[in-house]
Amino acid sequence: MANVAIVASPEKSIAMRGDVKSLHRAIFIAIAAILIVAPFVLYPVFLMKVLCFALFALAFNLLLGYGGLLSFGHAAFFGMAGYAAAHAAKVWGLTPELSILFGMLVGAGLGLAVGALAIRRQGIYFSMITLALAQMVFFFCLQASFTGGEDGIQGVPRGNLFGLVSLADDRVMYMFVSVVFLAALALIYRIIHSPFGQALKAIRDNEPRAISLGFRAAQYKLATFVLSASLAGLAGGMKALVFQLASLTDVHWSMSGEVVLMTLVGGMGTVFGPIVGALVMVAMQNYLAQFGAWVTIIQGVVFVVCVLVFREGIVGLIAKVIRRPL
Repeated sequence: MANVAIVASPEKSIAMRGDVKSLHRAIFIAIAAILIVAPFVLYPVFLMKVLCFALFALAFNLLLGYGGLLSFGHAAFFGMAGYAAAHAAKVWGLTPELSILFGMLVGAGLGLAVGALAIRRQGIYFSMITLALAQMVFFFCLQASFTGGEDGIQGVPRGNLFGLVSLADDRVMYMFVSVVFLAALALIYRIIHSPFGQALKAIRDNEPRAISLGFRAAQYKLATFVLSASLAGLAGGMKALVFQLASLTDVHWSMSGEVVLMTLVGGMGTVFGPIVGALVMVAMQNYLAQFGAWVTIIQGVVFVVCVLVFREGIVGLIAKVIRRPL
């Protein structure tokens, strides 16, 4: 007896897409509501750290989850943008929005330079090139005069937003960071669900076939790399102003490892997974700090459990259960 393929009707497919959009819209509203209430429950600086790392993880997930490119050097864009924003704010006296924008542009420029070299190779070779170039950036930051060496750039002024609103108060700074985070999340969501995002996923799933259909895979991958580096730079610039510090920690290779963990724990290839992953990892660092060096071991155990028990990540597992993409 011949096999019969069961194909969903167009009406059912349209209805399902409508349900998914409604679900995503509800999640966006829920995130915005949580961000409004959160500073009255938790410490604003802790929340800002979560948001900065969540944006960093979202930027990395755009490259890995949707572009299929595993970078081991994303800390270079995150940390270098932090140095650029801190220098612009402290030495040049730029307003916070211009300082962060400058950091984002530095991240984009560095991403263009690194991406143009790295995308010439695939797989582990791509990852090793990004790691090697990121280590070059690390040693540059260690030796350069404007970075302050091992001391970093300290006492970075938060300044006045648009020259009017002082960001010295943590709650005011938190509101600014929250607005930027939501805007970046909406931008990433739009990129993923645009024709560009669909082509990117096609290249990720089967690059030779996508090329045969006329897609210029190298250009798509480079564009994605630059977008990811730009958003990572945005996160790094904000973090430098939040903590009023730019240090070698943010450009070290271990930071690249942390963002990989955040993405995989939350759910690679999901829209909201990196946010959950960043929350879990930052919360562990914050609330388990009393264990000292054991925090790293605990994080490793959590990562191993996630890989063995639910490889899709936390949000990926939820999406699998409810049968809706998240």
